[in-house]
Amino acid sequence: MAKPDWNREGRDWPNRDASRFVLAGALRWHVQVMGSGPTMLLLHGAGAATHSWRDLAPILARDYTIVAPDLPGHGFTQTPASAGLSLQGMVRGLKALLAVLALKPDHIVGHSAGAAIAMRMRLDDPGIARGVVSLNGALQPFPGAAGHIFPAMAKLLFLNPLAIQAFAWRAARPGAVERLIESTGSRIDASGLSQYVHLLRTTGHIDGALGMMARWDLHLLQADLPRFAAPLTLVAAENDRAVPPKVARDTKALIPHANLMILPDLGHLAHEEAPERIADIIRQAAPLSSRE
Repeated sequence: MAKPDWNREGRDWPNRDASRFVLAGALRWHVQVMGSGPTMLLLHGAGAATHSWRDLAPILARDYTIVAPDLPGHGFTQTPASAGLSLQGMVRGLKALLAVLALKPDHIVGHSAGAAIAMRMRLDDPGIARGVVSLNGALQPFPGAAGHIFPAMAKLLFLNPLAIQAFAWRAARPGAVERLIESTGSRIDASGLSQYVHLLRTTGHIDGALGMMARWDLHLLQADLPRFAAPLTLVAAENDRAVPPKVARDTKALIPHANLMILPDLGHLAHEEAPERIADIIRQAAPLSSRE
């Protein structure tokens, strides 16, 4: 499968001057590092890449050292062997990347599936971050039979190169990606849409996203949530049609000390729709004082 080309899809990549390519954990990673201050790790969701932080990251970089990687198989980061696309595999890969960068996050911000990774990282290693901010976090398995059917469908598509090529072809049709984004309850600017078009018409990126979905199992994470002891801010958008606010409310019930915020006028990509507003929420949740 063809991965996005840095000299083609990447030539107008947002915050390109902050990009670097790093070998870690047997993968070649694309990661963006910018700013100064306490270290903040930004983890995008399934099917996205660092472009998802295009406006938010520079705002946060005024106060923090921002580390934003393309997750394994996504964007310009190499696709690992199948185990590396699971939740635990993502955690292992990110820890290897952070070790090579010689950075230890003070705070982790995760969007959608990235929030699940953030929670798993902090549960497995209490010293890795002082707290987590979950933006429309996908922290529950799909309910009922969908929890088995959707990963199985993703696995079938992942194993079928023709299906992946067909998806890429459809994504290149005018308006297709815009309709896909709007189906999540969000409206984003033309720059953001163009980056999603670049990615979703590239078979290697689709292959990585489907491979992640095929191996995604949140049942163990769900069982472990009640022992999450670190500061946690759950941000949910009322118009999110991909991860409904009920997921955040249910998570709050499992982690009573969590701070829950419901945003009434935004969708699944709230951080792309209103970056200044989300930055203010993150600043309130992430103290600037250094790790003790």
